[in-house]
Amino acid sequence: MTSTRIAAVSTDGLNVDDHFGKAQRFLIYDFDDQLIFVEERCTEMLSVDDPGHAFDADKFSRILSVLKDCSKVYISQIGEVPAARLKESGVEPVVYSGPIAAITV
Repeated sequence: MTSTRIAAVSTDGLNVDDHFGKAQRFLIYDFDDQLIFVEERCTEMLSVDDPGHAFDADKFSRILSVLKDCSKVYISQIGEVPAARLKESGVEPVVYSGPIAAITV
C-alpha cells in the first residue's frame, strides 16, 4: 500500500483551524495506517483581508507549488475560486475543523 501525502492548515500544530487564504504554513503528513508528520512548509497568505479582493493567480501558483506532492489539503474554510483551482491542479480541498490526529484519509 502506498502512503498518501496530505497537508493541514493549523495555527497551533494540533488542530485544523484556519482558512486556506490565511495559511502561513502547511503541516505535511504521510498517511498509511496512521498519520506521520513529515515537515512544516511556510507559505505566503493568499488573503489580503479584503473580502472583495481579486484572485491573485501568481500568488496562488506559489502556494500550490508548496502543495505539489499532496493529494489533499485540510482547511477549516476555503473560497470557491481557490477550491476550484486546487481541484483542477489535482489537490482535493477538504473542509474540516478538528484534531489533525483524527484525520483518516
